[in-house]
Amino acid sequence: MFEHEARRQPTASTHGIVDPAAAATGFELVRLEPAPDLADLVERHWVIRWDLPPGAEFRQVVIPHPNANAVAEAGGWRVHGVPAGLFSRTLHGHGAVVGTKLRPGALRMLLGDPEAVRPDLVMPAGVAFAARAPGYPASGDVEAAGRAAVLAALSGDVAGAVEPLTPVLRAVAARRRTARSTAALDRVARALAAVVGGELGPDAGVRELAAHAGTTPRSLQRLFAHWVGVSPKWVLQRHRVHLAADLLAVDPGRSLADLATAVGYYDQAHLSADFARALGVPPAAFARRCAEGRRASPTGVPTPVGRA
Repeated sequence: MFEHEARRQPTASTHGIVDPAAAATGFELVRLEPAPDLADLVERHWVIRWDLPPGAEFRQVVIPHPNANAVAEAGGWRVHGVPAGLFSRTLHGHGAVVGTKLRPGALRMLLGDPEAVRPDLVMPAGVAFAARAPGYPASGDVEAAGRAAVLAALSGDVAGAVEPLTPVLRAVAARRRTARSTAALDRVARALAAVVGGELGPDAGVRELAAHAGTTPRSLQRLFAHWVGVSPKWVLQRHRVHLAADLLAVDPGRSLADLATAVGYYDQAHLSADFARALGVPPAAFARRCAEGRRASPTGVPTPVGRA
C-alpha cells in the first residue's frame, strides 16, 4: 500500500455508540466526507441534529476512538483531544452539533504543540486555529465559522454545515504540514488502518502491529506517544471492545464466551475486565440494556446512528 493511500484508509471504525437502538429515537446523525485536500488530516465530518419533546432528555454515551474532534455547537467551536474515558452528552429540546473527526495525530500537526496529545484536552478553536503566525485566520473569523456551521445544521442544510469549517482547517494545514509530520502521520495511519481494516488477526498484539507497520514495538510506542496520545496496546484493546459492543447490540443474547473468542480474547474474564473499564458496565449489563433498547425501538432493530 502506498503512503498516500494508507493515510486515506479508515483509522476509526463506525462502532462506539452505547445502546444504538435507543439512540435512534429523537436525533439523527449524518457523516460527510472531507475535502480531498484535507483527507490526510480529516477522517470525516459529522452532523447531529435532535428534536426532543418538552421536558425530555437523552444521555448519549460513546466509546472514544484514538481521534481528536473539533466540535461546533451552540456554546462555541472547540477542539477536543482523545477522551481519557467515556464521552457522554445529555441532550434537551432542539439543537445541532457539527463535528470534525480528525485522523489520529492530526491535532498534533495542526497545533504544533505537545499539548495536543494531553488526555481530555479541550481548547477553543479560536485559540487552537487562529493567529499563530501570518497566514492564519483571525480568531473572530474562526469563531464566526463555528457559528455559521451550527446555524446551517439547525436550518437543515447538513452538507452546508461543514462548508464554513473547511477554509479554516485548510489555512492551518497549509501552515503546519511538513515532510516530517506527514511521514509520521502516514506511519500512524498505516497502523490504525490495519487494526480497523481487519488486516491483523483478532488476537494480534503490539508486536504484530509493529511488524505490519514496518517498525519495532518500541518505535511504534514512541510514535503513538508523540503524535496520538494513547498507546498501541490501548488502540488494540479499545478496538476489540468496540467490536464486542457492536456485536452485543446486534445480538444481546450472544454467548459471552463465544463473543470473547470472536473479538480476540483468550477468555471471557479478560474481555469482561476491558469492557467494564471502557464502558463502566460489564458485558452482561450492556447486553441487557441493548435488549431493552431493541424492545423500545419502533422496528426492534438497532439503528447505527449517533456514531461519530
